[in-house]
Amino acid sequence: MDQDHTFNVACPHCHTANRVPAHRFGDAPKCGTCSRALFEGRPVELTAADFERHIAGCDLPVVVDFWAPWCGPCRAMAPVFERAGRELEPQVRLVKVNTDEAQALAARFDIRGIPTFAIFERGKEITRVSGAMSLARFVEWVRASV
Repeated sequence: MDQDHTFNVACPHCHTANRVPAHRFGDAPKCGTCSRALFEGRPVELTAADFERHIAGCDLPVVVDFWAPWCGPCRAMAPVFERAGRELEPQVRLVKVNTDEAQALAARFDIRGIPTFAIFERGKEITRVSGAMSLARFVEWVRASV
């Protein structure tokens, strides 16, 4: 990561855009609006309304977990995705989208099976994978893709 670069990052709490210099990522940066931490090492749960702010408005790669509460593999992957947040932030933002609550968003991205994980860079999907996997395999997939 270029330490002289400034990144746009949406707050996981109030969803406001923040500009953060890369050299400040390790200093626990806070949101300029709500003063809460911008990086907490865990996935951000998004509604369809918040999705664009985090995907298109973020300079970091964003990994999206498209899931549903009734899905057994999704429930099995939830703790893996949570732990991956601790390993991958702040270089990557992890977010979760409940496909039952955001059906139009799931249709827009042609989500046919869950869990589906998609990586976006500057608003564009660059890759995806479906199905549960181990933490090591998941982290390896993300790091190899970004």
